[in-house]
Amino acid sequence: MSEFHINVLDQSPIATGMSPTEAIQETAELAQFCEEHGYHRYWVAEHHNTSAFAGAAPEILMAHLAARTSQIKIGSGGIMISHYSPMKIAEQFRMLATLAPGRIDLGIGRAPGGDARTSAALQAGPQAWPPEVFPQQLEMLRQFLDDAEGLSGADGGWPDDHPYRALHAQPTGSAAPQIWVLGSGGDSAIYAAQFGLPYVYAHFIGGEDGQHAIDIYRQHFKPARNCPRPVVGFALSALAAESEDAASYFAASRNLWAVRFLQGQGGIFPSLEEANAHSYSEREKLILDQVRARSLSGTASQVADHLIARQKAHAVDEFFLVTITPDAEARRISYALIAQELQKRSLLAKPELRHIA
Repeated sequence: MSEFHINVLDQSPIATGMSPTEAIQETAELAQFCEEHGYHRYWVAEHHNTSAFAGAAPEILMAHLAARTSQIKIGSGGIMISHYSPMKIAEQFRMLATLAPGRIDLGIGRAPGGDARTSAALQAGPQAWPPEVFPQQLEMLRQFLDDAEGLSGADGGWPDDHPYRALHAQPTGSAAPQIWVLGSGGDSAIYAAQFGLPYVYAHFIGGEDGQHAIDIYRQHFKPARNCPRPVVGFALSALAAESEDAASYFAASRNLWAVRFLQGQGGIFPSLEEANAHSYSEREKLILDQVRARSLSGTASQVADHLIARQKAHAVDEFFLVTITPDAEARRISYALIAQELQKRSLLAKPELRHIA
């Protein structure tokens, strides 16, 4: 059995009776807790104009998390680059990498992280970058980052005749973020492969097995300076408790929210009391079955068994766990139980074994 890393992907969820400020405070405290329990990376998400998630500015939140921790890698999961200038992203993450050398991940995604009207409001110009220019944006972002490290020409950065040759993303220096590509389909997998970048399959979004996207990534992978071999991450919804019944109870809020979301209903996450008392209609029961099929809950042993099966099927290098429940203590316990179970089975990779940054 191959060892692997476990990581956290935190969307800063907002539950009934909780303010967005409290959701961000919980994220900060949870990052410290997960560092103490052996998690390798802690990533924060980007969502806009939603009452369900408070994480709208991951690059700012990352700076705070990096200052409150000492070893765990801090990253974005992910920056929606269609909204932003590649140079500005490079500057932000160069600054983060300078403040926390060797600990910053730049996870990027193609999705807008909000609806069309919200995307329009986020733009500095008259319209958003269309999805088809994602590879050009990604290439320019990487060129700015390489240039800031002092690379040029064939080694990376700008070609000698490029009009941006004299532009530099400050602060320059050797500290640099590691770029990752996140996605739930084949397009993102292709881009990650062609640019020689680590890839994270977002199972918690797509809900599919992920084998097709991961196969595409591995088949088309081109080795790069910072990533000589394919590196596969797998992000999934997971919650562990002392018993199956307890896990089902704490997962009920997430499940009901997802059922409502898939029917076009937004809103904050319901309380555990409301979620566990909810009477599902026949249509909702069908959707609930789909939600449960793409989620994972149970005892720590059951969760570990599932991760092991996924690791065997996809040769996963790193798992990113998305855990949502209104009970902050249950959330912490879930992350602790999973880490303890995997440590007991000697399955957690030491940092130097899977280090790619």
